[in-house]
Amino acid sequence: MTEEAILQGCLKNNAAAQKALYEKFSAKMLVVCYRYAHNREDAEDMLQEGMIKVFSQIHTFESRGALEGWIRRIIVHTCINTLKKNKRFNDSVDLIHASSLQVREESIPSIIQAKEVVECIRMLPIGYRTVLNLYAIEGFSHKEISGMLDIEESTSRSQYTRAKAMLEDVLIRKNILYKPKEEPLIAATAR
Repeated sequence: MTEEAILQGCLKNNAAAQKALYEKFSAKMLVVCYRYAHNREDAEDMLQEGMIKVFSQIHTFESRGALEGWIRRIIVHTCINTLKKNKRFNDSVDLIHASSLQVREESIPSIIQAKEVVECIRMLPIGYRTVLNLYAIEGFSHKEISGMLDIEESTSRSQYTRAKAMLEDVLIRKNILYKPKEEPLIAATAR
């Protein structure tokens, strides 16, 4: 069944088309949910809730962009709303730990395996993880994120910066990212 046939069938509430749409996109969308969820069960719940919204709002899809992108946006918003509803986002940032982070300017090499990075991202506090996912992976601006999460734009920026630093520390500790040892200050100034 083509994507257009699936879409037309879903608009007519055809069960076979709805099943085809679910089968075509559910695995990809579960990965999206997993990045925001506390565990696999929560991710599966987010996916189910998001797909229900997809089916109930399919008539609003205007075919200007990709169907997958439209579905992804609904799934992301469902994940965010679930986090907000459960108050997991607002209670998740450990300010004592956050203030001790040292921000580094180096970027994470692109050669790192995506699965390992996703697992390391999941180790971050949920607030950091959420902002990192929304900004770096989903491509939302800090202004959009602040509106979605009901936080200040500056909070989004600082959580993103702290998330990057914490992620780098996790990657280094797990020996996924190599960080050369810094030269002692005396040796560097003696040259």
